[in-house]
Amino acid sequence: MFYATDYLDLSHTQHSILFPAVEPVWTALSRIESYLEFRLQREIRTPLPQGVFIGEDVFIDEGTSIEPGVVIKGPAWIGKNCTLRTGCYIRENVIVGNACVLGNSCEFKNCVIFDNAEVPHYNYVGDAILGYKAHLGAGVVLSNVRLDRNNVVVHDGKKSHPTGLRKFSAVIGDHAEIGCNSVINPGSLIGRRSIVYPLSSFSGVLPEDSILKTRQEQQVAKRH
Repeated sequence: MFYATDYLDLSHTQHSILFPAVEPVWTALSRIESYLEFRLQREIRTPLPQGVFIGEDVFIDEGTSIEPGVVIKGPAWIGKNCTLRTGCYIRENVIVGNACVLGNSCEFKNCVIFDNAEVPHYNYVGDAILGYKAHLGAGVVLSNVRLDRNNVVVHDGKKSHPTGLRKFSAVIGDHAEIGCNSVINPGSLIGRRSIVYPLSSFSGVLPEDSILKTRQEQQVAKRH
């Protein structure tokens, strides 16, 4: 239950070893650090403009475009033909696939981002997994810590599933779309091709090919 292949096409990452077939998808988050310690080699294969900070343990593949004002502390692995825009802040233990967009004023830590995913504007992605062609609208936050600081639990509507992780925000499946200014709360799983309306706050498991609709009641009153 909740295996990686339920949410992710592993052919769209170079790092499928992080996702054993018989374990829940979120267990990959606890392996990122040791995986990078073992596999990462520092190499920058793309030109760097002035005004970029790159830490010691960083790999950036060819064809990736990096704008001034990007900070990559590392360890971090950035794939081919990505776009990293001004204000992008990549902290520790981040793995990014090919042809991804990491946008302005976005923060990333301890996450795996599959090929062609887009995180373009004012987003926080911590302790998360984003699938192939997943997209976060502007201002989306993937919240990774419970308010009570206890370990994160996944609730599927019938049963609670302990993750053993104190920090775990979400798995966003392939082709999923999260609307602007939504908050995806700790321990959430968003199925393939699902859509979350803007301004939503979601916790739990959203099945694939679903639409989470959030509607606000609005009134227009005469100003006196």
